[in-house]
Amino acid sequence: MESAEYHQAVALLEWQIELGATEAICDTPIDRYALPEKLASASKEKPDSADVPTAVQPASATSDPVEEAKAVAAGAADLDGLRAALAAFEHCPLKRGARNLVFSDGIAGAPVMIVGEAPGRDEDREGRPFVGRAGQLLDRMLAAIEMGRAEDEAPVYITNVLPWRPPQNRDPSPEEIAMMRPFLLRHIALAQPRVLVIMGNISAQALLGKRGITRLRGHWTEAADLPALPMFHPAYLLRNPAAKRETWADLLSLKARLSDG
Repeated sequence: MESAEYHQAVALLEWQIELGATEAICDTPIDRYALPEKLASASKEKPDSADVPTAVQPASATSDPVEEAKAVAAGAADLDGLRAALAAFEHCPLKRGARNLVFSDGIAGAPVMIVGEAPGRDEDREGRPFVGRAGQLLDRMLAAIEMGRAEDEAPVYITNVLPWRPPQNRDPSPEEIAMMRPFLLRHIALAQPRVLVIMGNISAQALLGKRGITRLRGHWTEAADLPALPMFHPAYLLRNPAAKRETWADLLSLKARLSDG
């Protein structure tokens, strides 16, 4: 027959386990605040710089990626130079996971410059913006107001806030947007459009400093010193077909703005 001491010991052990003690180390307690004699004596001496652990050594100063992006972008004299500068920019981690740099499509110098958000799988594979299902819808939207990417149409020029695809098509982080914004602003300045079309929340955040595309869309504003029209992203329209009605009104507003000169 088991003794009362046994049951008491088991109960105490279960109580300690509930408190988080899951491992027995030894029979006698250890003073973990006491240093071994060798370490205690060494701690009294001034450590040599080579003995300082790497983890506590001060980190070397590194350049600010946003400031470097501003300097690099400002140095681009033309669109080819800007593309080369982006390709050589190593501070954005998205670059390491992307297949291709997605720079632009359409006709540079066109009166309308469309700014999307970030490349998806199809764009990453082909190296051009808006070539997947959302891009096909964008082409139909533009065709409805007699515009398009080719020279034989009333041309548009297209780019994205980010030139590299985020993993799993996640939203870009604020740090990634801030890092790529100087390149985007320089891109707009070199392309010299008359108006901007800002498609989606990420583009609105980059160019307008705000989100909430359902409130922003359809209202002309200013971005990069140009008239700008926020609109729903075509990918949003694929998920919410009912919003195409508002988008049609925005397209007509864009066409009217161009006709007014």
